Amino acid sequence: MASDNLSHLAAFAAVARHRSFRKAGGELTLSTSAVSYAVRALEERLGVGLFHRTTRSVALTEAGQRLLDRLQPALGQVHDALEEMNKFRDSPTGLLRINAARAAVPTQLGPRLTRFLRAHPDVRLELTENDGLVDIVADGFDAGVRLHEFVPEDMVAVPLGPALHGMIVASPEYLRRHPAPQHPRDLLQHECIRFRFASGHLYKWQFDRDGQSLEIDVRGRLTLSEQTTIMRAVLDGFGLAYVLEDAARPHLEAGTMVAVLQDWSEPFPGFVLYYPKQRQMASALRAFVDMLRE
Repeated sequence: MASDNLSHLAAFAAVARHRSFRKAGGELTLSTSAVSYAVRALEERLGVGLFHRTTRSVALTEAGQRLLDRLQPALGQVHDALEEMNKFRDSPTGLLRINAARAAVPTQLGPRLTRFLRAHPDVRLELTENDGLVDIVADGFDAGVRLHEFVPEDMVAVPLGPALHGMIVASPEYLRRHPAPQHPRDLLQHECIRFRFASGHLYKWQFDRDGQSLEIDVRGRLTLSEQTTIMRAVLDGFGLAYVLEDAARPHLEAGTMVAVLQDWSEPFPGFVLYYPKQRQMASALRAFVDMLRE
């Protein structure tokens, strides 16, 4: 077997994960042309095409998918063996890849990243912001960040912060034109800015008070999937929106937003960093988790 087989297989797996030669090169710290050469050499050695390539997309062929399915467990074992050697190092090293919900980054995750990297100069960190429910193992991530309720049961979850509060907000201008709702059901008479998850699911607004829970499928002409855009629509006076208190607080303090139905808002479990139970922890991930637990 050629001595460069393993590096070619690693390049193939990275391209398969990212569906991109450029992004695979970023992960492997190689040029795009070097990754392309490695994959082409592997295809020539095997005598089959592994990817369908166009100017806009990269997709696995049937043979490529079959190879990836067989290859992933073996590469995982190699990864774990190398990470086990890091136990003998004085400091963690390697690439830490995290897939995080966008809403968690500004207040929960982002402020910790540079502090972590300053403390561990041999670690590289790659953050992908994505609101979809991804398979972090299949997509090559070391960890994910989501609300606790969305974390799979076979994962270890480490809280990023305290419980969160959701709240209904509107601009003063909107409330001058429309009476403020006094009960969650009053929202059905209002223009509400709806939120759609990356999965396509529309969020139904949830309320709790004194043990009573309500779920309201609000109405509205505007549906968005990014909190910053939702906040902009609220500030423009378009309607009411359900947002996280952390995001709304600067606007509440400035008087450009007003919270309503606050007595129907109770805290819920916040964002967590999660990772597989059964997998050997990378030294960089272990150091990051230790920092969170401190």
